[in-house]
Amino acid sequence: MTILDKIIASKKVEVASRKLSTPISALEKAPAFARKCLSMKQSLLNSESGIISEFKRKSPSLGWIHEDADVVDVTSGYSAAGASGISILTDEEYFGGTPMDLMAARQFITCPVLRKDFVIDEYQLYEAKAMGADVILLIAAALTVEKTLELAEKAHELGLEVLLEVHNAEELGHANDYVDMLGVNNRNLKTFEQSIQTSFDLAALIPDKFVKVSESGISKTETVKELRQVGYKGFLMGENFMKEENPAEALKRFIGPLNPPKGDFK
Repeated sequence: MTILDKIIASKKVEVASRKLSTPISALEKAPAFARKCLSMKQSLLNSESGIISEFKRKSPSLGWIHEDADVVDVTSGYSAAGASGISILTDEEYFGGTPMDLMAARQFITCPVLRKDFVIDEYQLYEAKAMGADVILLIAAALTVEKTLELAEKAHELGLEVLLEVHNAEELGHANDYVDMLGVNNRNLKTFEQSIQTSFDLAALIPDKFVKVSESGISKTETVKELRQVGYKGFLMGENFMKEENPAEALKRFIGPLNPPKGDFK
């Protein structure tokens, strides 16, 4: 089994258990369920940096990155530093996150929030809405084309935007009319090897109706500038910031050169 296979197998058990303990009817009564979602798509289109900064304590490839990171401190710092969006891991077993992380952060940040998890079931969309997320992630490698369509359509019905993640040209076939942003993960989720070249290779193959997002492996402002030249509007970055003692300050330093001189950071 690949790492992705193991994660999905574990996720099926996890979701089945949560369905029994918290029915959808209970999720629909959560205060956050009634809020109008923010648009990450528009935030990226209007942004001069396009950075989606991620809160991630650990990963299967690196282990613990920032074990004692406080989600409110980090994400509120990201928001204040000018993040176009914030991604929060809610998978505990492999990434050290929980749904409570997103719920705690939501009340302190004003930009759109992505629930970063391995979505395989409609139930998780209701969870995301109840947590206060604005966007959900669908990973092509973990879903059939039919399941991707079903989940994306349901997400829109709930008012959530959809970021579809692909790793190669074949997975672009998962794209549909309910996808708002199309992300190219530079990390292969089956081997966890990464290469920025993946984003460059797929750029011209992604229809212009999707906002293009490059994910993982980005550590230099020059890389962001080069990716912009081939059409990318969003740049999802986690480890580059989370490995620092103060992730928000790391974002502030990174984002400064991407903004015009009249920007907030000098």
